[in-house]
Amino acid sequence: MILLRAYLLSGLVAHKVVWERLKRRSATEPQAPVTLRVRLVKALKAVILGLILVQTAVPAYWLPISAAPAVIVTVGTAIYTLGLALALAGRLQLGDNWSDIETAQVLPRQSVVQRGVYRYLRHPIYVGDLLLLFGLELALNSWLVLGVAVLTPFVLARAIHEEELLKESLDGYREYCRTSKRFIPFVV
Repeated sequence: MILLRAYLLSGLVAHKVVWERLKRRSATEPQAPVTLRVRLVKALKAVILGLILVQTAVPAYWLPISAAPAVIVTVGTAIYTLGLALALAGRLQLGDNWSDIETAQVLPRQSVVQRGVYRYLRHPIYVGDLLLLFGLELALNSWLVLGVAVLTPFVLARAIHEEELLKESLDGYREYCRTSKRFIPFVV
């Protein structure tokens, strides 16, 4: 279990490092105004991330699903790995075309990305992050997986909102929507 927790924790750290490094690299772009709402959302995200890190690092089960969790842990680890890979690939392939979920905006030099995972999926970062969190909670054998289920509709609604903004403001995005799926490749 210690090796599993080390793997899960290292994936979370790698995810955060990639985001922060790429965010700094594109920090020269004009940013949307930081409102109280944006600050509250960022603070909430930081608290949740901190709690997830503690949950992952502390060798105890939090609200365990099963007394014999081998299958749940294995399935969760696979889902976590898929989500981590998808989110990281999406973020790396998106490059400087990315903006925070709280401050969705079309950047002046932004273009439609249609390569890699974006060829099949318009929102690989959102989908990847949700799979990562869902898999993490299963891998930790935790009923907190239900929290991810509650969070999912809000994240997907945010993705749809961003999509409408991109359709209105980004040349070629409407055409891109006709050739790719929103959340599940080849399906939805």
